[in-house]
Amino acid sequence: MADDGSLDKRSVVVQPADGPSYWQPVPANGYSHVKLSGADTGAANLASGFQHIAPGGHVRAHSHADQFEILTCFQGRGRVVVDGESHTFVPGTTAFLGHNVRHEIINESDVELVMQWLISPPGLDEFFAAIGRPRHPGEPAPEPFARPDDVVAVESNMGFRDVGS
Repeated sequence: MADDGSLDKRSVVVQPADGPSYWQPVPANGYSHVKLSGADTGAANLASGFQHIAPGGHVRAHSHADQFEILTCFQGRGRVVVDGESHTFVPGTTAFLGHNVRHEIINESDVELVMQWLISPPGLDEFFAAIGRPRHPGEPAPEPFARPDDVVAVESNMGFRDVGS
């Protein structure tokens, strides 16, 4: 979708329960909640949402070949490891991750680590749907579940690189 000027004066406001949400497999557990995608905004160049990483969970190390990402921690305490360098990840910490920057997010607290992600161009919104299970706000978390058998192909098709365990 190209920006042909149709975004002039366009705005979208979403409420806390709005947008698709997906339970995430191990090792992250928790869930991701997509707040804005091109389908919502008409903008083909970004998507945004929140990821809730369960206590002791982590987002596996990876990079994005053609995307940049901004992460902001809102709740919990952990680490963001960027190209091998560990940084404290606490409410207010923000990280910019350019193309091919390997990164991992680790929840070291006994509460959910909640972070907002913004990615350009989009893809995380589709990735979470492909590997997760639909979630409805307020329902209890499922037992931890494995990633799909085709997760390597899904990651590759979505531009993920250097994926760790």
